[in-house]
Amino acid sequence: MSEAGTPEGGVYEWYQRGLQLLGSGDPDAAATLLARVAEAEPGSRSVREALARAQYDAGRYEEAIASFRELIAVNPTDDYAHFGLGLAASRAGELTVAAEHLALAVAMRPDLGHYERALRGVRARRAAGPA
Repeated sequence: MSEAGTPEGGVYEWYQRGLQLLGSGDPDAAATLLARVAEAEPGSRSVREALARAQYDAGRYEEAIASFRELIAVNPTDDYAHFGLGLAASRAGELTVAAEHLALAVAMRPDLGHYERALRGVRARRAAGPA
């Protein structure tokens, strides 16, 4: 980091470092750095997706929901963004939102078993009612 608190290097280097942090198990630091990248490159799908993944992994579910929603706003047929939003909403306790987006992900990609398993889990939690 420079003295002004800005990461060293250019935006691409920040992005690469953010991915490294995410891959090495430091999602909180990755989310912080990738948020800076997203500010510099607001139209980049890959940056927004990496940020959303980092936010989710860091337990920042509301932030992840917002980031996945931004991906969906740009591309409503992005099955991964619907899946990610569904998982984040599930963790945030928003089971109706989770079920909606997981169902969309399953409809788009019925070949992905982990999408279906996540949807079944959310539906079971909804059916069980409040703990």
